[in-house]
Amino acid sequence: MGGVQGRTSKVKRLSMKIGLVIYGSLDTVSGGYLYDRKLAEYLRAQGDVVEIISLPWRNYASHLMDNLHFRLPRDLDLIIEDELNHPSLLFANREPHPCPVISLVHHLRCSELRPKWQNDLYRVVEKKYLQSVDGFVFNSRTTESVVNSLAEMSKPSVVAYPPTDRFGDEVISEQEIRERAKSDKLRILFLGNVIYRKGLHTLLKAVKGAALSLSKGQRSNVIVDVVGGLAAEPRYAYEMERYVLTHGLSSSVTFHGALNNEPLVEMYKQAHVMVVPSSHEGFGIVYLEGMGFGLPAIGTTAGAAGEVITHGEDGYLIKRDDDVTLAEIIGELATDREKLLRSSLNAVKRYKSQPRWEETAREIRAFLCRMIT
Repeated sequence: MGGVQGRTSKVKRLSMKIGLVIYGSLDTVSGGYLYDRKLAEYLRAQGDVVEIISLPWRNYASHLMDNLHFRLPRDLDLIIEDELNHPSLLFANREPHPCPVISLVHHLRCSELRPKWQNDLYRVVEKKYLQSVDGFVFNSRTTESVVNSLAEMSKPSVVAYPPTDRFGDEVISEQEIRERAKSDKLRILFLGNVIYRKGLHTLLKAVKGAALSLSKGQRSNVIVDVVGGLAAEPRYAYEMERYVLTHGLSSSVTFHGALNNEPLVEMYKQAHVMVVPSSHEGFGIVYLEGMGFGLPAIGTTAGAAGEVITHGEDGYLIKRDDDVTLAEIIGELATDREKLLRSSLNAVKRYKSQPRWEETAREIRAFLCRMIT
């Protein structure tokens, strides 16, 4: 592992020159990029200089080829690497570090659901990468535990929960939540890029199952709004759109593409429940954001969703790919509006108990300052 050279004096720095290594654009719409973007904004507001070091988005093999030419800049006080970039950084990190190198870990690639041989490969590469940095910023206790276990060592770190308050604290009133619960239709919001890991297929199967359980002549009272980009895994997105068409769900499911700001706020306000049954989440910003609008969250027991959702109180946790249980929960919430209302009000309480981003960002910066002294 490369050692840290040329560190500054032990006097706490008033400002830092920081490099942030990412793939593509910082404006990419996803929870991980939101975290990176908000962190950069906070550090700049404190007087730090944040230089974005962007590598092009390609496939995993091409990212490994970056090691032939990419090297860490040598004119910075500290470098933050989004762990997503790990395949591109093995050789760069192997050299003596020009300054402390901190990995910002949202979740590990080898934690995702895929064939064992692929995850075995990713696990080897990620382990080498994790051992090559000087410290970590984790987005959850779950991610911290997974990383420390894989790296087989403990390094300086801070757990800093993601920003979930970008829309403010009072985005919807209790009266609005109560009125919304009375509507005939149960409106489900799926928010996330349409990729396999996010589990839209599980939700669509559950909605189909809930519809099949209705008595003859009854109409489904469930609506699903799918909000998220379709370009990350176009074949999967096409399969989901095809599933909707071929299983008679066209009147119940709408694909809106990626939305932000006011259109997204309106989607949050119209919905009753947030369902993102991912095969793995390093944290799940979307669950807490939805709770701020009074949406009970439904996630899976895989990953860190359990750090956000309390089963049966402010949402539900199901097993990965368990569309049968999900269909039962959807059916209960559609018919028992008192249960829906209780869960909705509990969701708002859970949201308000979460530390605000200003607090967590301040902890991150204090950690970074300690790393350069």
